[in-house]
Amino acid sequence: MTSASPDPSAPVVLSVLGRPPTGRPPGVLAACDGSDGSLWALERAMTEAEAHGLPLYVLAVVNPAPAGYPPGMAELVQESVETLVESMADGLRRSVTAVQQARPHPCTAEMSLHVVLGNVIEVLLAASARQHTLVLGTRGNGGFTRLLLGSVGSAVVHHAACPVLVVPAPPEN
Repeated sequence: MTSASPDPSAPVVLSVLGRPPTGRPPGVLAACDGSDGSLWALERAMTEAEAHGLPLYVLAVVNPAPAGYPPGMAELVQESVETLVESMADGLRRSVTAVQQARPHPCTAEMSLHVVLGNVIEVLLAASARQHTLVLGTRGNGGFTRLLLGSVGSAVVHHAACPVLVVPAPPEN
């Protein structure tokens, strides 16, 4: 199987960092994990950024060790972490491209994509500092789909340093 060449119109992931992007002007921060909820939120974040003339920061968070590694294991799993990060970066590019293609017109806001290693809640809370708005879906890729608001959304709504816009699923027709 041959790998397809990269789509030249696909957005470029500007940074893979151990912390959220800093030193940039305040903007609209969109949390994106590739779930349907995060794609609906990403579309709304694009609209918000355009409406307010703000940059759009699209952030995906990878938690490579949700339970931590036993001593000495970190080096052994480094290759897996790199694969996971690249997979998340590819998924983030695909998510942005899919949302752009579904819109009546492509988003015109300045946009940057970021993949950050760490705990999702901690990263989003840190990234919310100095932002105009944080936009996320009601539920992401967690296993509790029966909840109206996931654990990440609940934590962010209560503790973010900026206003939070939680985007529900569109009504079923």
